[in-house]
Amino acid sequence: MLRIARIDVDDSDFIQTLKLEGKLRGPWVDELIRACEQPQTPPSCLRLDLRAVTFIDSAGAKLLDDLIRQGARVVGCSGFIAEMLKEK
Repeated sequence: MLRIARIDVDDSDFIQTLKLEGKLRGPWVDELIRACEQPQTPPSCLRLDLRAVTFIDSAGAKLLDDLIRQGARVVGCSGFIAEMLKEK
């Protein structure tokens, strides 16, 4: 299961933060894609807080890699997830 929460930080900050909790795998990859597309936020204005993510599969790693290549920023990445992203 994956919980996705949109975090409102500062109104002057145009960066949208999504806080993820749980496992990024299987059907939850599509849920994250939908969350990233709402409200029309370009990846360059997206911050993904992965502090509470405990596992990602290859599809989740590919999605994160794609988002990073498009300009999204990842914060709070565990060593496990960092290694998976290096392999991409």
